[in-house]
Amino acid sequence: MLIRAFRLTDRLGVIVVKTFALAIDETLAGIGVITDALLRPIGRLLWRILRPILGLFALLGLGIVNLFRRAVGQSTTSASAAMARRAARAEMSETLVEDPLKRQNRVLSLLTVLLLVALIAVVLWATNPARAPQPLAVASGAGSSLFAPVSTQSGGSPGTPGAAALATPVPTATSLPEVLEVRGSLAYVQRENAQTDIWVVPVGSRTPIRLTNDPSDERDPSWSPDGRRLAYASRQDGNWEIYIYDVGTEGLSRMTYDLSFQAGPTWSPDGQWLVYESYQGNNLDVYLMRVDGSEPPIRLPGNSDAPDFSPVWSPDGRRIAFVSWRDGNQDIYVFNLDDQSVFNVTNTPNRQEDYPAWYPDATGSLLAYSAVDEGAEKVFVKAVDDTGSAPQVLAFGRTPSWAPDGSSLVYTVDSVDGDQIIAAPFTGSAAFTSVLSVPSGASDPVWTGTPLPSALVNAGSRPPAIASALFVEQVSERGSDPPYALNNIGVTTENSVLSDRVNDSFIALREFTLETLGWDYLGRLDDAFWALDRLPEPGVERRNWHMTGRAFSTTRQYIVGFPPPLEVVRADEGVATRWRQYVRVADDAQDGGLGEPLRRMPWDFVSRTQGDLEAYDQGGRLKTVFPEGYYVDFTQLAADFGWAAVAAGSDWRANSNSINYWMFENRGGLDWYTAMREIYAAGPLVNFAPTAVPGQADSSSVSSAEQLLTPAPGEGG
Repeated sequence: MLIRAFRLTDRLGVIVVKTFALAIDETLAGIGVITDALLRPIGRLLWRILRPILGLFALLGLGIVNLFRRAVGQSTTSASAAMARRAARAEMSETLVEDPLKRQNRVLSLLTVLLLVALIAVVLWATNPARAPQPLAVASGAGSSLFAPVSTQSGGSPGTPGAAALATPVPTATSLPEVLEVRGSLAYVQRENAQTDIWVVPVGSRTPIRLTNDPSDERDPSWSPDGRRLAYASRQDGNWEIYIYDVGTEGLSRMTYDLSFQAGPTWSPDGQWLVYESYQGNNLDVYLMRVDGSEPPIRLPGNSDAPDFSPVWSPDGRRIAFVSWRDGNQDIYVFNLDDQSVFNVTNTPNRQEDYPAWYPDATGSLLAYSAVDEGAEKVFVKAVDDTGSAPQVLAFGRTPSWAPDGSSLVYTVDSVDGDQIIAAPFTGSAAFTSVLSVPSGASDPVWTGTPLPSALVNAGSRPPAIASALFVEQVSERGSDPPYALNNIGVTTENSVLSDRVNDSFIALREFTLETLGWDYLGRLDDAFWALDRLPEPGVERRNWHMTGRAFSTTRQYIVGFPPPLEVVRADEGVATRWRQYVRVADDAQDGGLGEPLRRMPWDFVSRTQGDLEAYDQGGRLKTVFPEGYYVDFTQLAADFGWAAVAAGSDWRANSNSINYWMFENRGGLDWYTAMREIYAAGPLVNFAPTAVPGQADSSSVSSAEQLLTPAPGEGG
């Protein structure tokens, strides 16, 4: 009977062990499911780690059970012979002895409980909610842009994750706008302190680096095809020459040695040639030269007696686009190196195109360029081989350049607060993007796909060669009414004085102009200060800025002579007409050391009085012959010192007194009456006092800038 009981117990033990193993396996599977659902990728990793550990627990438990079974089995076998005798004696004994099978079952039960407790502890540790990743709330301070805002439940406080909130993954890098994804480097020209330097910036960065810092001008940057060298024009050796700067080694090579003017270099696609403009024989022409200097420069065949400039080499290496006046207006032409033919691409008599740039495909099928159109500078794109097609207007701006992959263009846009270098998409649906905001005076952005060397980026921007301001306005406030005096400026004119607020800037401008031109252009003026009782010419505004001591007029008669000392170029801005003065350098300095040749055809005012009906109606016309020699853009110099050219009056075509090409102002952000009050007491200005807008409830609360500057009752003029 005991043998049967043992066998039954043995079978039950086997069943318990197998059931225990099956329970462990199913429990482990359940843990995998729960962990996968709750912890996702982390749970799967944890499951891979825990499964062999828990399996080891199961094997260990099974081993302990087997060892116990063997021990029990051996003792049972050795005692089977005496079991009958012990049973017989047990029946006769008065003392009760515990059954060994009960002890075996108790040990098995205890082991099972211990294993189940360990298993439950592991499950509770693995599924603890505190171990799961929590959604990240967005801080309002720095660094919050790395995370998207976390959604909140209705009525919840800001920053409290809602029930359905999910953590947003941290981005690995800040993405660039689509138009800048090609990355690379950008070079451009920046004017400051009456001098231009070349700057570079990694595309996507807002920290430009001054690449050149010579006291003389550098401009016209052009990247080599591999993006490792930059060709540009500079007058650092006394006259305009072509240089090549190695961006990696910072080595500089001078490419031309000629006293004449050389500028505007661009590379051939193979990097072995440069095409550029050169002023030789009193004519601006296009030339070619080898970069290694193995051959002398070659004048491009087919050039004309009219100025040819701004050359660029096509991507296929067989054509050169350039700007020319050979047909009487400024158009873009293409020269074919194979058959030496030339054809006009733009052919627009009423629009003056400039700054051509080839589309960077295999054949160069398109040209981008800029031109003033209806009073505004615009960027155009036109098919080269379809000369009869209309150009596509891309945007408002100037001096365009293509991205390395042709997906977008960069160009410069003027604004009140400075200049913007903009990237505009040409293909795709990307958005217009501001690449860089710079002070006024930026131009000629050019793009390469090659990044800047890390050494150059880490070195940072070079200091400016001209660190100090062009002038210091020394003002002496008198502490009375009016607060400022009129100071003598030492020129030949009727009233040689200007306001103490602007006289130093004029004196500095005069000295700088003398140095730049080689003669004293501002030593004689038509007008400086006007007395209060002086009446303007017929049709001219009574409130003239000469009366404020903040204006001067150059000598008008400088536009006549053989050659005339002054050339005036028309520049329309919206509905207004402005003029740019180009002053001829001294005759003994016409060797290339000062100034540069003209690119814009001057305006002929004299033609209006020579029987030309159209010229009479239009206030003149373009000249028919380009002036020879070297000139300085005086309008730009005046602006560098704070003096702005005055726009022509709306009736300038019929009224020569309102042409205003001779007049410059330095308003300093003031309105006319406020500027007058700086040098006059209120009494003498009673007839000029601003009056309130009719219907204004309380004129005392209206600032002078918000009042109408209309004459007081009884004012004449």
